[in-house]
Amino acid sequence: MANPEEEVITIMKKTGIDLAATLPCDRIKNLLPLVSESFPEIRLTREENGVGICAGFYLAGGKPIMLIQSTGLGNMINALESLNVICRIPLPVLASWRGVYGEGIEAQVPLGAHLPTILEGAGLKYTIIDEAEKLPLLENVIRDAFENLRPHIALISPKVWEFSDCCAWEAVELPEKPEVMERICKFNIINETLKPVMLRNDAICAITSQLDDEITVTNLGVPCKELYACRDRELNFYMFGSMGLVSSIGLGLALRTEKTVVTFDGDGSLLMNPNALLEIAKEAPKNLIIICLDNGAYGSTGSQETCALRYIDLEIFATACGIQNTAKVNNTEGLREAFRKFRALHELSFIHVILKPGNTKAPNIPLSPEEVTKRFKNALTA
Repeated sequence: MANPEEEVITIMKKTGIDLAATLPCDRIKNLLPLVSESFPEIRLTREENGVGICAGFYLAGGKPIMLIQSTGLGNMINALESLNVICRIPLPVLASWRGVYGEGIEAQVPLGAHLPTILEGAGLKYTIIDEAEKLPLLENVIRDAFENLRPHIALISPKVWEFSDCCAWEAVELPEKPEVMERICKFNIINETLKPVMLRNDAICAITSQLDDEITVTNLGVPCKELYACRDRELNFYMFGSMGLVSSIGLGLALRTEKTVVTFDGDGSLLMNPNALLEIAKEAPKNLIIICLDNGAYGSTGSQETCALRYIDLEIFATACGIQNTAKVNNTEGLREAFRKFRALHELSFIHVILKPGNTKAPNIPLSPEEVTKRFKNALTA
């Protein structure tokens, strides 16, 4: 008879899962090596990024799953509500349920004990699997998520693994850490200050004039309205919430399609979720171009100042994360030139666009999140 870890792998294969986004938990340490052996895997640095990556991967035709510790659900709820729920994007989540059974860490208890009530209050579907005999319910969780286009969370008790004879983690060979960690970072330092001369809308319209069959993902709020007004396309994915996940969604798309993916990210968005660039640089999809629209302000909420205005250079930060192809521009001609160059290069690229703060008056997008999602997915997978 298969041990519970192997049973999970069998269920994942049976239900057609083709990407696993993971963050470790001690209770599933024997499951994770089997996942790594059996499926393409994204090793996350934060749970919200997994929500975005899996959303993009699904929109391009894939079937992802997340495997995390249940504490991560506390970080994910807003992203699940404002992306998956309103856009009807499925996501099965296998959560190692801490804080309830045999818990030795006091800090795990408050969230873990209240988690079912929290999920009920948030209107998120969940299934409790509290013994090995109930593991077949995981198949129902996965199928329900994709059939009903919603998140569905499996809360899996440590009791499930309690008597397993699987010891896969012991067979994993840990890499030896070298005495000196070496990394090559190529910085293109320009000894001049690029003064902002254009608005974000100017930059968006400059890029849209160059688009052919590229996919775009655009930050929520006014940037989406500006893109819609500049050039609405079925291959535009407009975000309505889940700030900070623009480029994570772009990564998921880029991993599942051969089309070039262009993300219109912002300084406020990137600073809210800088982990995204670490995961993007590690995966290094050759078909992803990040357009960082940096006006030093939270443009959709009153132009409050961000740290990018005075304290951090986002191009240097992107390079430090491991993105080697970068450019800094401040006018439409330079932006178009950089975009054409990186599109032809066909490698992961980052364009840092220096902008003036300010919004262009644009009408609301006359499409619901669900309509945008359906239109985009149909255009991409037709």
